[in-house]
Amino acid sequence: MEELIQYILKFGSLNKQQIELIVNKGKALTIKKDNYFSEAGKIPKQVGFIVDGVIRGCYYNNKGEEITRCFIMENSLVCDYVNFEANTSSSEYLQAATDCSLIVFSKTDWEELSHIIVGWDNIKNKMVQLCMYQKSRKGPVISQDATTRYVEFLENYPSVINRVPLSYIASYLGVTQQSLSRIRKNIR
Repeated sequence: MEELIQYILKFGSLNKQQIELIVNKGKALTIKKDNYFSEAGKIPKQVGFIVDGVIRGCYYNNKGEEITRCFIMENSLVCDYVNFEANTSSSEYLQAATDCSLIVFSKTDWEELSHIIVGWDNIKNKMVQLCMYQKSRKGPVISQDATTRYVEFLENYPSVINRVPLSYIASYLGVTQQSLSRIRKNIR
């Protein structure tokens, strides 16, 4: 819970009672690798803060191929926020790429914080903007060669490379696993 409080305090100040209220609203959640935090076709029901682990955003293209769009790591909010707010079905999956520990807030509890804590909306908006930026960060530029895309991946996600299946990284880069293996071999 301490990680969450430190994260929130980057975006604004809160007094002890406000912090206690947030702590009391947050619930610990463990998600095993390959399970979903939220799923396409369902309305997202919670906002999460990743204490430990990696969650990936993914979807299926019109050919039925699974595409990894982003990786979200520790000390980050995770939520399909647009659909969470609008109470509409998601078009993508947020899947645990590793075993994950999170602190989650139900929609009711998340909204209640806005009614009780003066200034929460301002803090929340800053956190949500960063969350949406991290989720929408563009994947690799397909016009770049695969090696360049992989090198940029290593720069952007240095802690992910040895934690998630190579199939997710290959999907993110838009290459086959065999191509990714060749690229990795040539870079070493």
